[in-house]
Amino acid sequence: MDQLWINNLPDDVPSEIDIEQYASLVDLFETSVAKNADQPAFVNMGAVLTYRKLEERSRAFAAYLQNELKLNKGDRVAIMMPNLLQYPIALFGILRAGMVVVNVNPLYTPRELKHQLNDSGAKAIVVVSNFAHTLEKVVADTPVESVILTGLGDLLSAPKRTVVNFVVKYIKKMVPKYHLPQAISMRKALSKGRRMQYVKPTVKKDDLAFLQYTGGTTGVSKGAMLSHSNVVSNLLQADAAYGPMLEQGKEFVVTALPLYHIFALTVNCLLFIHKGANNLLITNPRDLPAFISELEKHPFTVLTGVNTLFNALVNNEDFAKLNFSELKLSIGGGMAVQRAVADKWQGLTKTRLLEGYGLTEASPLVTCCPYNLDGYNGSIGFPVANTDIQVRDDEGNVLAQGETGELFAKGPQVMVGYWQRPEETSNVIDKDGYLATGDIGYMDEQGYFFIVDRKKDMILVSGFNVFPNEVEEVVALHPKVIEVAAVGVPHEVSGELVKVFVVANDKSLTKEDVIKHCRVHLTGYKIPKLVEFRDELPKTNVGKILRRELRDEAKQD
Repeated sequence: MDQLWINNLPDDVPSEIDIEQYASLVDLFETSVAKNADQPAFVNMGAVLTYRKLEERSRAFAAYLQNELKLNKGDRVAIMMPNLLQYPIALFGILRAGMVVVNVNPLYTPRELKHQLNDSGAKAIVVVSNFAHTLEKVVADTPVESVILTGLGDLLSAPKRTVVNFVVKYIKKMVPKYHLPQAISMRKALSKGRRMQYVKPTVKKDDLAFLQYTGGTTGVSKGAMLSHSNVVSNLLQADAAYGPMLEQGKEFVVTALPLYHIFALTVNCLLFIHKGANNLLITNPRDLPAFISELEKHPFTVLTGVNTLFNALVNNEDFAKLNFSELKLSIGGGMAVQRAVADKWQGLTKTRLLEGYGLTEASPLVTCCPYNLDGYNGSIGFPVANTDIQVRDDEGNVLAQGETGELFAKGPQVMVGYWQRPEETSNVIDKDGYLATGDIGYMDEQGYFFIVDRKKDMILVSGFNVFPNEVEEVVALHPKVIEVAAVGVPHEVSGELVKVFVVANDKSLTKEDVIKHCRVHLTGYKIPKLVEFRDELPKTNVGKILRRELRDEAKQD
């Protein structure tokens, strides 16, 4: 299968690369900070963290973990915070100490947090004060021995730090009361760490770097074991795909997706550390006016996000007024990019919105659209370097070009397995090293891969498969539709019916209008029979629409 797509890659994008350039993420980090010492690495709330400062502070944090907390190589340390300067300092401090990063969604409920801390065996956690009340409720029932606490403004300059922390706590009341008497502030930890000796451990490529937990939307949340080799391989694969567009030491990347999410972690943070780039961290991308105000201040060259973020931006009048002359690369991941959004984006910014496809278990990138693609073609592109994809039927047979089945991926970025779950690991990684993605797709005659849908989201109408992505794509083409989600609801005759939840920009839009529009583009059994209008759709914290939640609601109606 791979021979079909190799010839369609741009000439300067290799199908095979050397993934042994770095011994570990620590090696990559040290190489980059040596090259770019006085260049800005991260910007947040107007404060700049240079590569030199990032090196000094992450070394201090590593020393604190080793000496004060007496943690050892391989111990797990959790990070629970949004995009702040504190994140990369904690991240690289943990990695440089030879420990394993456990990324925690700060919006987790106490139940979810307790499960992740217990499952990972984390001995320490770095948490922003806004979410300390959640930790307080469960910390006594977890292996966590040390809590490092930080405020949103803690790494800003002295006057601004005081103002931001005061406003966040007392004016906006964003810090619920908590009681964590054992906690130490991150500022004190860094101060102590500066006076301690950092002992660089031997970190090998097969050592674990991350326990990256899956969303847990079905069953219990599992920790994907990602080694240093997995993640180094994947950022080098991303560099091979996008690198021809990027200049070493000259890029300015906008990071609106949270760094604890695998897409932003690998592509925004680690890839662009490797490229010596400057990274604008957006703490709250849902505050669109503030987000756009930040964009206005910087000549950004790269912007990544999910479809819902791009959709919100292209429908915002202030965003349309920005200067896009420096923008060269826009990448959509995490969920399917819709044609209506991609076309609007290209028309507005004059840059293509390139779709990447991946999953947590693959560090995450598996495929990406070539950077020289003329425009949106609905595909997820070609496999990244050193990666093979098979399309299989339910019996495990490899299907031919054009046939639809489950995608299986093999490459150096595929996880070691699920943490302490060998049986579940064997269910998704076969004896030949192929990872079952759970996504249904096919490859066309040019070698492009297309995702039809998630296996578990498929709707069955009178024995016919209906893929929600296809229905959503059609509904989203209607000029009065902002967002849409399609789900299957039980029906005594057909088994299931297609129902769509629609957010409209014009209250005159009716159910009949939506169905009439769909009749033009969809065959009969795919046409929604039920239409419900909403002011907004439920989403994960990274902007993925929660079909499961809508499906559960619809079943109860």
